[in-house]
Amino acid sequence: MATIPEWSSLIVRDMFWLSLPVAEKMLRPAIVYVFLVIALRVFGKRELAQLNPFDLVVLLSLSNTVQNAIIGDDNSVTGGLIGAFTLLGANYLVVRFLFKHRRLDQILEGNPTVLIEHGRVLRKGLARELLTESELRVVARRQGFARLGDVERCVLEPGGAFFIQGKMPSEDARRHDELLARLDLIERRLAALAKQN
Repeated sequence: MATIPEWSSLIVRDMFWLSLPVAEKMLRPAIVYVFLVIALRVFGKRELAQLNPFDLVVLLSLSNTVQNAIIGDDNSVTGGLIGAFTLLGANYLVVRFLFKHRRLDQILEGNPTVLIEHGRVLRKGLARELLTESELRVVARRQGFARLGDVERCVLEPGGAFFIQGKMPSEDARRHDELLARLDLIERRLAALAKQN
């Protein structure tokens, strides 16, 4: 039976002792990083936008699926820190490189997709991004638009963000202004009638 000092040294050894070479611990996350960047680009902006529960499940499952590919047979804290540092470092280098090479960044990220133009839903854009009109309505509601008819332009950006521009003025704002104008007219007529009496 191990004594307390031996037992504690075994715990420390298991926590910090690498069972894989450092080079392999750095290569594994780098390979997975490159794969995920390419895969997310191929499968489209929809995955990044997290529009429905299925897409969210896929994104959450990705991390669990590639976990063993990143860490291998090593469960040490040191191995995890090396893997995390490698992922962060790879991301920093890629972002920095693409920042200096904007044209390459545009090629890799792709182009924005127009989904609504001049208040009309563009079916080709929806089909290209595998979006339904009901999913588009949900996006519009999240940004404060009650109906798609209130939206002048909607664009799905390469990073998965939606840019939505409302009609100027919105239908509700136009109705509000008309109502105020009518009330003002009624007020002036009442004032004129009061002066006559």
